[in-house]
Amino acid sequence: MSNLYRLADQKARRRIVSFDRRELTRMLNLYSMRVASGEWRDYAIDFRPGMAIFSIFRHTAEQPVFAIAKVPGTAQGAYMVYNGPRKLAHGDNLEDVLAIFDRKLRVLLG
Repeated sequence: MSNLYRLADQKARRRIVSFDRRELTRMLNLYSMRVASGEWRDYAIDFRPGMAIFSIFRHTAEQPVFAIAKVPGTAQGAYMVYNGPRKLAHGDNLEDVLAIFDRKLRVLLG
């Protein structure tokens, strides 16, 4: 009963990571081009302790087709692109990571 917890220390541990305006603009531009072509239909933005995730869906009721994660302070870079559990790209620059979408990516169902 004699343990003291400082609330300021707890807030510092739970640092909030978010996308800035430039990052959101870039991701939403990519998203809108793919929606116009009929590939993607929905997106979601999640904030978890230490990371922010922009998920892209083909159909609203399914799992995300791609997820773009921002996790500052990792050895592999702050940005990562996932297709399910598989990591497709990682790096320190969002533009370099999103360059993977310049290629024609297809999800193979097997």
